[in-house]
Amino acid sequence: MGIDAVRDRPGHADRWPRPGDSGALLERFRRVRADSLRLAATLSPEDQCVQSMPDASPIKWHLAHTTWFFEALVLQPHLAGYRCFDPRFAHLFNSYYESLGSRHARDRRGLLTRPSHADVLSYRACVDGAVQALAAGGEAAGRFEALLELGLHHEQQHQELMLTDIKHAFYANPLRPAVQPGLAAPVMEPAPLTWLTAQGGVRQIGHHGTDFAFDNETPRHAVLLRPFALASRLVSNRDFLQFIDDGGYRRHEMWLSDGWAAVQAQGWQAPLYWERSEPGIGERGWRVFTLQGMQALNPGEPVSHLSFYEACAYASWAGARLPTEFEWEAAAQSWSGSEPILGAAWQWTRSSYDPYPGFEAWSGPIGEYNGKFMVGQQVLRGGSCATPPGHLRITYRNFFPPGARWQFAGLRLARDA
Repeated sequence: MGIDAVRDRPGHADRWPRPGDSGALLERFRRVRADSLRLAATLSPEDQCVQSMPDASPIKWHLAHTTWFFEALVLQPHLAGYRCFDPRFAHLFNSYYESLGSRHARDRRGLLTRPSHADVLSYRACVDGAVQALAAGGEAAGRFEALLELGLHHEQQHQELMLTDIKHAFYANPLRPAVQPGLAAPVMEPAPLTWLTAQGGVRQIGHHGTDFAFDNETPRHAVLLRPFALASRLVSNRDFLQFIDDGGYRRHEMWLSDGWAAVQAQGWQAPLYWERSEPGIGERGWRVFTLQGMQALNPGEPVSHLSFYEACAYASWAGARLPTEFEWEAAAQSWSGSEPILGAAWQWTRSSYDPYPGFEAWSGPIGEYNGKFMVGQQVLRGGSCATPPGHLRITYRNFFPPGARWQFAGLRLARDA
């Protein structure tokens, strides 16, 4: 079944952009592709080859994989006579698409010193030229617009991963270099925390309309909520420091069993990237590794780089809980115009990453994008400082295993009303 057939299936019509302003889509293609190169511009070829852990990927791999996505899913199916830049790249830069052939092991991506950084840039330029030539084909362009739009959102997801992955790699370097050299953020004091009450009842959750959304945001469906309250802001560094000072990482009674086991096995004493320093530096002697390098702890910034387990433990200590993803979305629908909802730090929810009622994965290779990961993971909402502008929406569902800490993930408290 082709992409046009998917677009026309009942319940799927609002998932894809309709053929229309191809010029605007092509301009967005150029901008998004340039943004990836801009993020990598301050990094040396050596920086771009390193892989600090199996969950992270080298910057060079991200640049090549996002290019392979356009080649494999846009150009090869739609551009007659297209010849791959290098047929070997399909094995090297396929991520997890079983239907598209073999792939290099994820935890060995850091061994790919070849192709060179220059070869990857040439690969990007070749594919970009072919996509733009195809887009200039007038009527034929409409057949691939939906996949092109998906590819752009896919690349924006990898732009966020580029920042989180290189931050982890630079933290492993004793020199602690800055990912984005520049001035530290001004010292912030936490805003007063208030509770915003939401009425219970039946609420509609999930994407609707003609704007882009991933398949896991659909179909729109009704949920029944009890009255609840959501904190007006995210938990701050200062808030979380109080949890640490009160023995939060030493008191088992606040932790889920698997979380407490992780604390013991991995020696967690603070969020990832927090370090003790000499007295007088930062908030009570703490420093934090940031994209700008090591900085004094900024008390008013949202705490981030927490696992789901740490978020749950803090909420228990605070006499509250994490919101469900449905509570979060319902509140965001009401408060997005007046309260800070998006773009500070990803917010762990108490919802497991499951399909919505009536969910159907996209057909063909793109059906592997989301659906097969719907087990053993938790939903996060809201985006972070590393999320590209224009990539977020209230219905966006991110997901990670509960022990993941290298993402910009924090929390917002909830409680029953």
